Amino acid sequence: MTGARTMTASRGRIDKRQAILGAAFTVFAREGYSQACVQEIADEAGVAKPTVYNHLTDKATMFRHAMAAAAQTALDERLAALEPLVEPGEDLRATLEDVGHRLLRCHCDDRSCALRRLLYAEITRFPDVLDLVKEYGAHRLNEALADRLARLTLAGHLRATDPARAAEQFVALLTGPMEARSQMGTRQVDDAELRAVARAAVHTFLQAFGVRRAEGGEKAP
Repeated sequence: MTGARTMTASRGRIDKRQAILGAAFTVFAREGYSQACVQEIADEAGVAKPTVYNHLTDKATMFRHAMAAAAQTALDERLAALEPLVEPGEDLRATLEDVGHRLLRCHCDDRSCALRRLLYAEITRFPDVLDLVKEYGAHRLNEALADRLARLTLAGHLRATDPARAAEQFVALLTGPMEARSQMGTRQVDDAELRAVARAAVHTFLQAFGVRRAEGGEKAP
């Protein structure tokens, strides 16, 4: 019974910490770092102000940990978006368009837009946060995507090339247009537009990396 109570207490502490980090990110995204206050974070989390300090010692620490937690969640969602590439089926173009659309939805969701805005706004105050976000950021996604593309290349679905470069360029084709289209994350981009961007990105990607037939110079799929 003592062990069970200890595990329950530990689980409760972890859950409470996650709630505080989620609330902190929400408040920082809404108010900005300077205007955010710990009492508001406590209210958002539904806990007492001393409880916030028990878990995270000061506002700067809250900001760092909240940014890292948000970046980790964003990465997890992006990695999940790559799953269709494990078994792409016969229509690689359609699978890549599906993956591209999923990645764009992740890129344009409220959390990701807020994460980028906060990073840009506070980078001079918290230069170390860039390293925290990078730990869960683009290079981790590119590594996972490169692994999927390397497997597709070995299976004969893509031309032999540097998979890391191919992954980087695929992501760039997807996300490159979005800052302008979303007006720096202030405009909601509808799903039809996201799908159109994904189709265009995949078309260009396959022009560069798609398998060419032996005769006629046509590209597949």
